[in-house]
Amino acid sequence: MIRPALSGGFADPVRAAQATFRALADALSRPGRPVALTATIAPPAPLTPEVAAIAATLADADTPLWLDERLAASGDVADWLRFHTGARITGDPAEATFALVGRPAALPPLAAFAFGSDTYPDRSTTLVLAVDGFGGAPAVRLSGPGLAGPADFAVRPLGAAFWAPVAATRGGFPRGLDLLFAGAGAVAGLPRSTRLAVLDDATVEAEPCT
Repeated sequence: MIRPALSGGFADPVRAAQATFRALADALSRPGRPVALTATIAPPAPLTPEVAAIAATLADADTPLWLDERLAASGDVADWLRFHTGARITGDPAEATFALVGRPAALPPLAAFAFGSDTYPDRSTTLVLAVDGFGGAPAVRLSGPGLAGPADFAVRPLGAAFWAPVAATRGGFPRGLDLLFAGAGAVAGLPRSTRLAVLDDATVEAEPCT
């Protein structure tokens, strides 16, 4: 029997990684606009195919990964990530280049992650969050580079309880956190340069996806 950590990777690693990277670049260049992401990958649960595809594309031996409590509870997930990316798993969010989040509602305080510095803004953490999908009642209004004008954005099931701390971190550019939201078959990005305003009628945060 093949161990879960040794199976479920990209069938065509080069082409799949290239396609995933293009989707991520598109998502970050057009903040808040979901981009199709075909994740031809089968990681162990609860790691979703979309988050796994992003990790397999971006992570390597030089990019420590941090896993939230939901993902860290599965030894198979950590083993799969080590095998398919070569990355080291760290328990310190401030040390992580990428933070993989299976339950965004239980995210630790954002100050726990690395924001980089004015001299080395690249020494920051990118958060990769598993979500149910996009759309519904708008939660935040986006503005900044890559947007022709203010645009409303909503991620299911995230509401004001999630967005208010994120909005509070904006304004320190070039320092900051980049966020990637991985839903079923799509990804949306919010680079650190995007400003957020939480809308008054933002929905109350619901139970996160399973």
